Amino acid sequence: MLMVATLVRTHCPYCSLQCGITLETDRSGVTLAPQPDFPTNRGGLCAKGWTAAELLGHPERLTGPLIRDARDGPLRPASWDEALDRIAREFRHAGLEYGPDSVGCFGGGGLTNEKAYQLGKFVRVVLGSSAIDYNGRFCMSAAATAAQRAFGVDRGLPFPLADLAEADVILLVGANPADTMPPAMRFLDECRARGGRLIVVDPRRTATAALADLHLQPVPGTDLAIANGMLHVAVREGLIDDDYIAARTTGFAAVRRGVRLYWPDRVERITGVPEADLVAAARMLGGARRVIVLTARGAEQHSTGTDTVSAFINLALALGLPGREYAGFASITGQGNGQGGREHGQKADQLPGYRRLDDPAAREHIAAVWGVPAASLPQPGRSAYEMLDALGTPGGVRALWVLASNVAVSAPHAGRIRERLGQLDFLVVSDIFRSETAEFADVVLPSAQWAEESGTLTNLEGRVILRNRAVPPPPEVRTDLEALSALADRLGHSGFHDDPAEVFAELCRASSGGKADYTGISHARIAAEQGVFWPCPSPRHPGTPRLFTVDFPTPDRRARFHAVEHRGPAETPDADYPYYLTTGRLAGHYQSGTQTRRVGRLRDAEPVATVQLHDSLALRLGVREGDPVRLRTRRGTAVLTARISADVRADTVFAPFHWGGPASANLLTNPVLDPHSRMPEFKVCAVAVDKYVPAHDSDVEGEQHHE
Repeated sequence: MLMVATLVRTHCPYCSLQCGITLETDRSGVTLAPQPDFPTNRGGLCAKGWTAAELLGHPERLTGPLIRDARDGPLRPASWDEALDRIAREFRHAGLEYGPDSVGCFGGGGLTNEKAYQLGKFVRVVLGSSAIDYNGRFCMSAAATAAQRAFGVDRGLPFPLADLAEADVILLVGANPADTMPPAMRFLDECRARGGRLIVVDPRRTATAALADLHLQPVPGTDLAIANGMLHVAVREGLIDDDYIAARTTGFAAVRRGVRLYWPDRVERITGVPEADLVAAARMLGGARRVIVLTARGAEQHSTGTDTVSAFINLALALGLPGREYAGFASITGQGNGQGGREHGQKADQLPGYRRLDDPAAREHIAAVWGVPAASLPQPGRSAYEMLDALGTPGGVRALWVLASNVAVSAPHAGRIRERLGQLDFLVVSDIFRSETAEFADVVLPSAQWAEESGTLTNLEGRVILRNRAVPPPPEVRTDLEALSALADRLGHSGFHDDPAEVFAELCRASSGGKADYTGISHARIAAEQGVFWPCPSPRHPGTPRLFTVDFPTPDRRARFHAVEHRGPAETPDADYPYYLTTGRLAGHYQSGTQTRRVGRLRDAEPVATVQLHDSLALRLGVREGDPVRLRTRRGTAVLTARISADVRADTVFAPFHWGGPASANLLTNPVLDPHSRMPEFKVCAVAVDKYVPAHDSDVEGEQHHE
């Protein structure tokens, strides 16, 4: 039963803004309102945030463990003891039969810092396995890798979000915050109201691009050439900051030589962006002092994603931006804890505090905190897609635990991943609903929701915030920390706390001295200060809202240029697959749609998956608005509903990835990986498009349904 008349300050369960909200609970239910003073939203919320409380009492909520007695049998209710005993037995069996790396975990960018930390510790200490990664590998890995090699550290925004309002020019590459982060648009609006200008690079004329002073609409997968082309113009016209380059960077000579080849008319032939627009963009950037360059998934989710981000970092460094007041380079984190989720050990190559797993000193430090020999810690394992692609194979994971991720929908080449899930000896899924991935599971564990537990997250600015528990979970629902603790105990390892404050205190000790140092942060301090920016190495330290103001955390304290060349996407249109497919988000839905497709207002606004086609392409195919359209790639087929618009390139179609089943866009996407970050190429592949003519009307209705 809900508590009587309590008011709790907490945060939205969705994106990396982590908008401040209040929850008021009484016997009649939960009322949600925005916090007027929280810095990222200042009283604003998007449609997802306003409706988030509807998830708490949803009738499809998982309210107890489920077990499947036979592989082809149904899931049935079970007790926690039965479920945990089964998991422990299966994990032991797989480890003994196939070795420790045959048991693994796949996490999520929505897990709190405490759960991400505890999950990494569980896999390496309890399972002794290298098999761990998470869906953030599909989100921020390219930007993180590029930032690490250029700046020595990855913090998506190295400055507060509010700095955007003070910029003179903002270059936004591959992002549509008007739909994906509406509360953040107030800062772009304030920038424009001051006379600031906005440049948007996107193959579509999105709601954000429609506000831009200049919209560059390139062929998908050619953003790197645009960055090199702008830097070519900046060098040619004397717009670069030679003093900054000399004093604070290294490696520019090779980049200067490389961009000589990217004269604007050549870039136009590569990208389709008119030479005059490219030159105008470069002059806008080079003619202002307060310039912010932002990249996001549209530029990053490519097999060349790391190099593409590096090209825009090169541009920012040449202009002297990083560390300057109200200027710099940043990448926009997407998932709720996309920043914190990649800092504390749920990546295959990482230990807490943003330490490297293959660094002997890092291993010694973490092993001491965990009370185990450093030699017992495994070496780095496979990245997310590589681990999923090898499920059930010799040398691959045979028993898998998936927490807060819906890989059957969100992974590239999703048909292949569904096949691999079916080949596992044993699958456990922890979630709040029966997701598409849970339908493959042998055991399903119900997780507490965002308002039913406490824990920290780190938002897109590097601000560590605290979600406070507002209501209790249903009686037979446990937190993921409780599940991890109970399973560790069954597998012979005590000392896995299930209290978030205790786990966070241990996380802070583990992070001490690392790049993401949380030593001086506590739950109490976060609550008193509206969050604390890392690094914060001691309780007396004020936190670090802005990085790079003096130097960079590299061995020589300088930022590094990296010469990069345009290679284009791994797959381009041909006679059989004559168009480009790109994927992305809609305003009303989030990630794989497990939550938002269950909220009436959001579902009614976008009830089915649509594919955006240019008017001329629709005319050529004989497709009208609302017709079913079949998309085919070398990996699979999907059927979506036509949405006809001149806002997309005529050679490109756009599909959202929030749906499962036959309308899943990731049945089509290309899993080829970036060699540096292991990021799959979600954002571009070759596709064939035609009008779908079903055998019966019911076939169309069955193609898209609420799951």
